[in-house]
Order: sequence, then C-alpha cells, then structure tokens
Amino acid sequence: MSTNNCPMPTDHSSLCEEQTFHHVHEEYSTPLRNFLYYKFGDLEKARDFTQEAFIRLWDNCSKVIYEKVKSYLFTIGNRLFLDEMDHQKVVLKFQYRQNYSEQQIETNPEFLYRHEEFKETLEDAVSSLPEKQRTVFLLSRIDKLKNKEIAETLDISIKTVEKHIAGALKTLKENLDELSDRKI
Repeated sequence: MSTNNCPMPTDHSSLCEEQTFHHVHEEYSTPLRNFLYYKFGDLEKARDFTQEAFIRLWDNCSKVIYEKVKSYLFTIGNRLFLDEMDHQKVVLKFQYRQNYSEQQIETNPEFLYRHEEFKETLEDAVSSLPEKQRTVFLLSRIDKLKNKEIAETLDISIKTVEKHIAGALKTLKENLDELSDRKI
C-alpha cells in the first residue's frame, strides 16, 4: 500500500516514469527483500540483491509491462540468488579441492605453487565469463542440469543454452591453455 500521494499507476503506465517506478518500489521492495532473506538467510545480502533487482528493472523499464512487474522482479531476484549460490558452490569446490590436495602433497612446494597458480587462473577464467554464459555453464557443470532444464529455468532456447556452454568451454580452454604454455 502506497504511503505517499502518488497516483495509483494504471495498466498503461510506463515503468520509466518516476512516479510509477517509485510506486512499484514501495509496493514490492519489502516482499522481494523478504523473499530473498528467506532464501539467503542473510538480511544484508537480501537488501543488496533487492536493490540489484530494482536496478535491472529500471535498466529495462521500457521492456517490462506494468502487469508483469512483480513476476519480473521476483524472477530477477531468484536468478540473482541462483547465480550467487552457483558462485558459492564454485568457491566451496575449490576450497575442498585445495584442502584435499594440500593434505596429500603438502611437502611438494613446486606442486603447491603450480596448483595455486592454476586454481587462480581457473577461478579468474570462470568469473570473467559473461554473466549469462557463466550462469548457464555453472548450472550445467555444477548443478548438473540438462540443457532443457536450464532453458526452462532461464526462459531461453535450448540452442542458446548450447551456445553459452560451447562459448564458456572455448573461453576456459583458451585461458587454461595459456597457463599450460608457460614455463615455471
């Protein structure tokens, strides 16, 4: 319920109009923040990702119709959550690998040096992928989703999923090949 004197937006109101956007923010920011808080269990992250969802709404205000604004915001919020969880899975996986490897070879400094360099290069390569490519790649490789499931989750075509995975693999291979060509 709006607490200011802004007129209630109509179905034909443009989200790019400041009053309409302000009304949408007042109406949906708390429910979206709560939704993300329940998912994250962290109020600060929920606030940050709520803000990010509204920034994306503003950036795409001319493309989103008023009737779909709630769905759009919650979809963006959920995608931001999934992206963050994918990122955390990658971080945890690398931490686990690092701990496991160090237990086995902690007496070999050369291997440790090479391992750390490779790990950093891989993390950088994955994190430098374009957002959509990284998301699709991690959903495929970390969450083990099938291409069809990824397409449905992200509301894109299967061909687009295949293109993103192929692009991610090509970029990662190029970045990792650069490392293997270096001499230590």
